[in-house]
Amino acid sequence: MSDLFRQSVNQNQPPPTQQLSETQTSAASARPRPKPIGTPGPLPDHDGSSSDSSASSADSAASINTIRPSSREQVAPPTHWTNYFAQELYLDHVDPDQGAKAQYHVYLTPPTDIQKGPLFICHHGAGASGLSFAIFAQEVLKKIPGAGVLSLEARAHGSIVAKQDNEQEEIVDFSLPTLTQDALNMIKLTQAAMNWPTIPPSVLVGHSLGGAICTQLAVDFALGTQIIGYAVIDVVEGSAIEALQHMRTYLASRPKMFGTVDEAIQWHLRSRTVRDQRSAEASVPSLLIQTPSGKYTWRTHLNATAPWWEDWFKGMSEKFLQGRGAKLLILAGTDRLDKDLMIGQMQGKFQLQVIPEAGHFVQEDVPEKAAQLLAEFFKRNDRGALVLPPKVSDLIAQGKKV
Repeated sequence: MSDLFRQSVNQNQPPPTQQLSETQTSAASARPRPKPIGTPGPLPDHDGSSSDSSASSADSAASINTIRPSSREQVAPPTHWTNYFAQELYLDHVDPDQGAKAQYHVYLTPPTDIQKGPLFICHHGAGASGLSFAIFAQEVLKKIPGAGVLSLEARAHGSIVAKQDNEQEEIVDFSLPTLTQDALNMIKLTQAAMNWPTIPPSVLVGHSLGGAICTQLAVDFALGTQIIGYAVIDVVEGSAIEALQHMRTYLASRPKMFGTVDEAIQWHLRSRTVRDQRSAEASVPSLLIQTPSGKYTWRTHLNATAPWWEDWFKGMSEKFLQGRGAKLLILAGTDRLDKDLMIGQMQGKFQLQVIPEAGHFVQEDVPEKAAQLLAEFFKRNDRGALVLPPKVSDLIAQGKKV
């Protein structure tokens, strides 16, 4: 489910850098992150006193003008992404058919050998950011030296998509097909920016909403046989949809402002939204923007995404089982399984791993364990490591007895 849906139900529970062009990569301090999308007016049943936001193609490479944040909205202090990734990329894209132009934002540590990989392509959940996989990325490289990690950021979560004729007017479309196309654009634009002839052998890793997006990519076979498999972290169709009724209440109960970034980090730890301090320190600052008063508020307004909440997860279990490639489902509790997944698991259609000590943000709460599971998942399904016996016809042609 969405990064915050599980919280609403259980809220009371106690590397060398490859050289790129100057317009494609920069330090966080050299170029501000895009501004957050504004909430498009009041929504039904919304209490004005409540918080309306949350913390938590071939022409793809066409360049567009830089979309800059408002001078009144300054981002939180640097999150030191360089501790976790080799590069950050700002990827410009224009879509004339949709009348849209975008500036996508991703974090990347390229694999040492793009022919062998692996590249773990990660997508965060609603309300989070690409740095949700920061510590996970560190741990993966310890398990598989030479591996790569590409962490995508969705629109209004670090990437920005605006109207082609008015870059100040952002496009409010959070449908699953649109978010999936955004993810595919980011992957292909990264490939072009890095001059890769093809995507390295990859594993898709999606947390919550990101899991729905990665599942859709697998079902669409959008990246072909370069996708070895896909992993979904703590999202199941049934329980996600059931939790939707609590979402507005949960958002309204969250703090609207923080005096400092550290205050926000401590709130995430005290509320057990994130249970690992390293992860909180890495990811929480990227969730915030500084207001004119000097205080900090949420970057992403989740209430703006409300019309699409149910459609994110509807039919996800069936799609997860039907997608091509090896499948891994990581859950924080067995209660997440619905009927379709229980049957599929008993039939051996996917690998199931339960981590009861973790909360909803599994990859942040237990990053080392999550990395170990994903490393083992890749090694188990790596086709490049598969050694087949010689064909009988080849042995006969070599004059050998069979």
